[in-house]
Amino acid sequence: MNEHERAELARLLPPPARPELSSDRQRLLRGHLMSEIRDTKPARARRGKLGWVAIPALAGGLALAMVLPGGSDGAASKAPLAQQQNEQQVQGEQQPAEGGSTTLNAAPVAAVQLLTQAADTAAGKPDPKPGKNQFVYVDSKVSFAGTNLATGETKIDAPHRRQIWLSVDGSQWGVLKEEGKSGKAGEAAAKEGDKRPAPRPDGGLWLDPAKKPSLGAPTYNYLAGLPTDPDALLKKIYAETKGQGRTPDQQAFTTIGDLLREQIAPPAVSAALYRAAAKIPGVTSVADSVDASGRHGVAVAHEESGLRTEWIFEPKSHEFLGEREVVVTDGEFGKAGTVVGHTAVLGRSITDKPGDEPKQTNA
Repeated sequence: MNEHERAELARLLPPPARPELSSDRQRLLRGHLMSEIRDTKPARARRGKLGWVAIPALAGGLALAMVLPGGSDGAASKAPLAQQQNEQQVQGEQQPAEGGSTTLNAAPVAAVQLLTQAADTAAGKPDPKPGKNQFVYVDSKVSFAGTNLATGETKIDAPHRRQIWLSVDGSQWGVLKEEGKSGKAGEAAAKEGDKRPAPRPDGGLWLDPAKKPSLGAPTYNYLAGLPTDPDALLKKIYAETKGQGRTPDQQAFTTIGDLLREQIAPPAVSAALYRAAAKIPGVTSVADSVDASGRHGVAVAHEESGLRTEWIFEPKSHEFLGEREVVVTDGEFGKAGTVVGHTAVLGRSITDKPGDEPKQTNA
């Protein structure tokens, strides 16, 4: 084939496709810092000096790749995998859910027992019944991985404090305060004529009011309206998250975890979420896991595409402690044993104003 023929052939062929990230890589490149900000503007990643990009695998809200300018201070993490318990599968009558493949007691026995115990604990808590002008406050410790886009090297931030205030009905501006982060985004938006309040002197970042609360951007009032029947609740989750995530079951597990981690729900709803999770195929138990504050506990987990997401509970009280996401298979997310996301809930409460810290909180 001569040069002219090659040129003609190249002209006729379609241009090469732009390389796209896999759905799992996109899910990992979501910015935990902005996951609760109800912003309709398209998210754009900004490359920092060293090209470090956060990999907040635990954040399941709105997607935004967050760049860490100048690199990450944390050391590379290669936490050992927790030993999974040998479990007996429970066979049951098929209960098809819209968009999913749930079965009755689809999870192994140990996982079902743990989630049932967590549900019983949640059901026994008092209902805070907040007023419409109040705020849900969640105090936590978090640690997320970052990867160097040039070298592929992965590091994890040191655990640091994260505080969030969310409007009970979604009508008011919330606040996010996270160690090492500041409210510069709020200042820029205010200069552009946005209705965002003036920058906070404490460096907190204003969170937009929830224009339309949903499973991906819940408020207390939204959660209070969810079904308390586990089957009906799981059916709703499958239906409204159809087409999201790697598989319907993985997305359902992720969605429930997001609803549990950084919000407060009425006790009956929290209990229903745990009981619904027990019906998701692929949910297993983990004998020992550790949250971002160093507390050991038992866990339930779901593994998909080489990643295992763990919900960690206090072994005796079965209180929710936090989450951990671990690479279980060498691949695009790193080596097996690498922790790419870590959280610990330190306290939850109801406050009257965003930014006010309650004297006492209850996890």
